[in-house]
Amino acid sequence: MIPQSRLQEILDRFAFIEAKMNAVANPSEIAQLGRDYAALLPVVTTIRAWQKADSELSAARELLSDPDMRRLAEEEIAEIGERLPALEEDLRLALLPRDADDDRAVILEIRPGTGGDEAALFAGDLLRMYLRYAESQGWKVEILEEHAADVGGYKEVIAAVRGTGVYAKLKFESGVHRVQRVPVTEASGRIHTSAATVAVLPEAEEIDIEIPASDIRIDTMRASGAGGQHVNTTDSAVRITHLPTGIVVTSSEKSQHQNRARAMEVLRARLYDLERQQADTARAAARKGQVGSGDRSERIRTYNFPQGRVTDHRIGLTLYRLGEVLEGDLDEVIEALVAADQAAKLAEMEA
Repeated sequence: MIPQSRLQEILDRFAFIEAKMNAVANPSEIAQLGRDYAALLPVVTTIRAWQKADSELSAARELLSDPDMRRLAEEEIAEIGERLPALEEDLRLALLPRDADDDRAVILEIRPGTGGDEAALFAGDLLRMYLRYAESQGWKVEILEEHAADVGGYKEVIAAVRGTGVYAKLKFESGVHRVQRVPVTEASGRIHTSAATVAVLPEAEEIDIEIPASDIRIDTMRASGAGGQHVNTTDSAVRITHLPTGIVVTSSEKSQHQNRARAMEVLRARLYDLERQQADTARAAARKGQVGSGDRSERIRTYNFPQGRVTDHRIGLTLYRLGEVLEGDLDEVIEALVAADQAAKLAEMEA
């Protein structure tokens, strides 16, 4: 049984946030209260639904002693009894520790790994997969930085993905993605294995990460263009070096002002992600309840073209729907990862 005192604490906290939202004027405080309210609302809705059913069940049981109402009470008890287990399960899931960043937008970074030209092509395939998935979710994608490879695909591509619950659905995509297929340049028909690395970073706001001017060095340089009229002849490309960590971010579009803003956006996300990783390391025991470590070097998924197979190694999921997955149909994969993460956290909480 879930302690009633715990449920009441959540309801009291929600009522406090509702009241305070109408009383404060500070924009940053309003924004934080809004996030807290949005995070608690589904939990409170689930609590109230369970409490309503539980109250109705108690009322129906009291009617059993009334001969005129007994039959009706028995029917109602049976009906509520069928609904209550599902409501209790929903409540248990709603009370699981929630990632505070689940509602954030993300910075998505894709880079080829081992495999040369084939890895660059695969990086392009992964970007297309995520673009299609984002479209199906109604999310907006903005390419912040891209470096195309000569053979096609990318040497590096960085994008901002914005919408509802983006990080909650994409956070398990971080890691090494491996592809097994026959490259178009392979005359003998041999299967090659290549890889690309995906990093999904929760987007950070200025109020989340404060970066003193003394901590960064900003260099401007001439951006390289595609040739002809597209050559950028001004020193508009920006490279920002974060001196304490050595993190380097570049942006090379035509506007220097826009480049600086984009580079700072990516830098904040990387620093925020670094803080998350350090916090995870400090709470090493809690990582038992996570699907994968989020380590960029962890091989998480294989895309096998000869067999038309996609395998997620963290949860042992294999789907023979490679074409659909690469076209952005990621729902089954992501739902399985979320369910596995919830099950692990439930087991840990109950232990």
